[in-house]
Amino acid sequence: MSFIPDTATLIQFAIATVILAITPGPDMTLFVSRTLSQGRATGFASMAGALCGTLIHTTLVVVGVSALIVASPMAFFVLKIFGAGYLVFLAWQAIAKGSAFSPVKKIGPQISLLRSWAAGLGVNLLNPKIILFFMTFLPQFVSAHDPNAPGKLFFLGSMFIVLSIPVTVPMVLAAEKFSAAMKASPRVTRVVDYLFAGVFSAFALKILTAQAK
Repeated sequence: MSFIPDTATLIQFAIATVILAITPGPDMTLFVSRTLSQGRATGFASMAGALCGTLIHTTLVVVGVSALIVASPMAFFVLKIFGAGYLVFLAWQAIAKGSAFSPVKKIGPQISLLRSWAAGLGVNLLNPKIILFFMTFLPQFVSAHDPNAPGKLFFLGSMFIVLSIPVTVPMVLAAEKFSAAMKASPRVTRVVDYLFAGVFSAFALKILTAQAK
């Protein structure tokens, strides 16, 4: 199965994915907020919408990056260097500004599961940071000279979704406790921020030093 990356790459990608999944952001805020105000079914519907958005991002990245590899390996190399710089920026932002997590429990009319799904999809697809993240993050794990790069990119994108599910599902199941714990323990959030910053700085350093040899 040539589309499966080597074990070292899979482990590195898995670590980065889990840390990214537990880092508070717009998607997590939406899941928890909808669960608190509308119930678990609505929270899961929002989560499903966001995961569908991730699949769309992955598909677009595979198509775009694959075309870039064929057209110009040098341009792909420039994308990876730009990606390394963006990961450093994200690491700095995590430490300087911290995570964004502010779920709001609003009492109102029941929102349909379809609308909740659409909200999750919209938050994911229309977030420019997520678009830029996928365009610069996934390519770090493939080589421009790898003929199986498209398959590996899609495999990693699918792996991102699979690994995110067991992390986000407990957040929805225990939304009230999770929200209270996050607000009552800012130190825990800061630890996650530093983990995020450390892992993505390491990936940025890896790609820069690898290309420098």
